[in-house]
Amino acid sequence: MSRTATTAPGLSSDPGRTILPSWLKASGRTLVSFAVTLLGLAALTFFIGRLLPLDPVVAVLGDNVTQEAYQAMYKQLGLDQPLYVQFGRYLWGVLHLDFGMALTTGKPVMTDIARVFPATIELASVAIVIGTSLGIPLGVLSAMYRGSWLDQIVRVVGLIGYSAPNFWLGLMGLVLFYATLGWVGGPGRIDFTYEFDLEPVTGFLLIDSLLAGNWEMFGNAVSHIILPASILAFSSLAYISRMTRSFMMEQLSQEYVVTARVKGLSWARTVWGHAFRNIAVQVVTVVALSYAFLLEGAVLTETVFAWPGFGRYLTNALLAGDMNAVVGCTLLVGVIFVTLNLLCDLLYRVFDPRTR
Repeated sequence: MSRTATTAPGLSSDPGRTILPSWLKASGRTLVSFAVTLLGLAALTFFIGRLLPLDPVVAVLGDNVTQEAYQAMYKQLGLDQPLYVQFGRYLWGVLHLDFGMALTTGKPVMTDIARVFPATIELASVAIVIGTSLGIPLGVLSAMYRGSWLDQIVRVVGLIGYSAPNFWLGLMGLVLFYATLGWVGGPGRIDFTYEFDLEPVTGFLLIDSLLAGNWEMFGNAVSHIILPASILAFSSLAYISRMTRSFMMEQLSQEYVVTARVKGLSWARTVWGHAFRNIAVQVVTVVALSYAFLLEGAVLTETVFAWPGFGRYLTNALLAGDMNAVVGCTLLVGVIFVTLNLLCDLLYRVFDPRTR
């Protein structure tokens, strides 16, 4: 008489063999992929820095340098070593957050990045809040009332947001709202009269002024950040609303929406209570990627508004041929994108059972 043996879920029929849970395997694969991606990114930034037609010795010492001084600096920078040795030293420095000295400031690159990055984070954070709070509702309403005048307006706004360059919008905004109407503050993060009135705590002017209880300074900081943040938010709003509309239209064509309507559920409750929940993770992914683009794509906006942030620092480093700063900034941007993609992947696994 035969009897079928049953095995408990997650256990192996072989007592000497252990099967790891599926979530642990997936997490391991994700972490390995993350590490390999970062290694490839580090290699890419290193070899690009070596292939560019810029002489790091000349960038340090200038054009008028003797042969002896040139050779001494050449050895000091380790350029006389084989390429694989240089790459190994570069990786060791990256692991210790050491990208060398910035030629434009004479300080460690990480020190410069830590100084300028809060300004960009503050600008991008305000921009993504504006873009998300307007882009998601507009995208959903555009899908709900497809073909209506509202849908046409949202699509035109999205087209303008994709087409109009940020530097032109920034210049027009300064001419209209600052120079003509005087509604907002001018270039920079804050008026010069407040420059030395605040002891930095977090590096974020809005937060530091609130912590200090200086409401006048907080208002001045808001007046300076609102225009560049709105310019950046316009492009992210266009992307977020367009993608939200696309996701929502796909959901509204599903049978469960028709069933909910037949059962008497209101149109608004069907859309916001059921359809939107099914696209929430996708929307979060779009918002996260938009935020990453704002963090690294604010170069022209920061230049127009004289915003002392990451984008402006990177631009100055490029113009000066400061490869240590350029490579460090490039690697940081890549880490931001890879990290946000990893977080989005984890969100998918947590909130969407179909991906587990």
